[in-house]
Amino acid sequence: MPKTFTISCPCHFGLEAPLKREIYDLGYDITEVTDGRVTFTGDAEAVCRANIHLRTAERVLVEVGRFHATTFEELFQGIKALPWEEYIPENGKFWVTKATSVKSKLFSLTDIQSIAKKAMVERMKTYYDVQWFKEDGADYPVRIFLLKDDVVVTLDSTGTPLHKRGYRTYTSKAPLSETMAAALIQLTPWRADRILVDPFCGSGTFLIEAAMIAANIAPGLNRDFTSMDWTNLISPKLWNELLDEAREEVDTSVECDLQGFDIDPDMVKIARLNAKQAGVDHMIHFQVRDVGALSHPKKYGFILTNPPYGERLEDKKNLPEIYGKLGKAYAGLDSWSMYVITSYEDAPKSIGRKADKNRKIYNGMIKTYFYQFLGPKPKKKD
Repeated sequence: MPKTFTISCPCHFGLEAPLKREIYDLGYDITEVTDGRVTFTGDAEAVCRANIHLRTAERVLVEVGRFHATTFEELFQGIKALPWEEYIPENGKFWVTKATSVKSKLFSLTDIQSIAKKAMVERMKTYYDVQWFKEDGADYPVRIFLLKDDVVVTLDSTGTPLHKRGYRTYTSKAPLSETMAAALIQLTPWRADRILVDPFCGSGTFLIEAAMIAANIAPGLNRDFTSMDWTNLISPKLWNELLDEAREEVDTSVECDLQGFDIDPDMVKIARLNAKQAGVDHMIHFQVRDVGALSHPKKYGFILTNPPYGERLEDKKNLPEIYGKLGKAYAGLDSWSMYVITSYEDAPKSIGRKADKNRKIYNGMIKTYFYQFLGPKPKKKD
């Protein structure tokens, strides 16, 4: 059994920096950062901790090996040469759940998947001295990535992606994923003692993620992971110890000023239900309110929001008015900062102010912009 793993975590393109910080904070050394992926080394405990605690990763993948392949024969031999018996027991259920190929000679994903499975079977037939596998044990899903003919072969320790925290039963029309919301929060200077308002709160994701950060609720605390059944690699005792430790670190008594508004009463109801599922409903104030009515007497607050993009053509004509209202409300807030994620390229023009910073982020296949309007920093207390 390998004592140390190479662990790779995919994330949204453009959000590698928050994920790097999270991995460093867990105490692990990063070995590689590529577009949409951060890789580090760690033991079985690291696999558990990453699944339980990482807010911005999509999955936690354990690398089985890497090699170069330009033909299907090279792919077959490369996969067959990997030490599968160190990872998958004789009764393990194994299959290639996903293959991706970018700028590689091998691009037929179904062929990559079937050839990889055959190569794994050949290797394990020799090792276990059997001709057929029952595959009635735990799941060991394989993910294969080809980039410029370099092949990286991994086991998916997560299963259902990490953005599925378990609290979001209901969503809005164009929801922001939980992992993206957490990453965007981490790209702002917001802390739990500062005001945070989302005037287009939808299903409440930004505010629920902020409340979970403030209360130190690990994002993976209330869900299962595929690797919980990998008893040959990770003991159930270790999982239980780390989950107990994460539970002890939760503090939902922390005082916060988190406010969510939406013009749609149904969305406000959904946001409240989701917050309740996450155990943070007492920390957030949700209200039916138009963005134009946004005001606050206190200084140095934050707006963090995902306004309508205008996905349908008939909605696009309303965008200048919606963003104009947001800009007017923001102009009336003394010393506040505002962070807006949108694919609407004329957002700063409609808001009426040039963004101080702008970051390009891919929300799935949609190119979005994270516009940052920076207010002054609070004066240090004497």
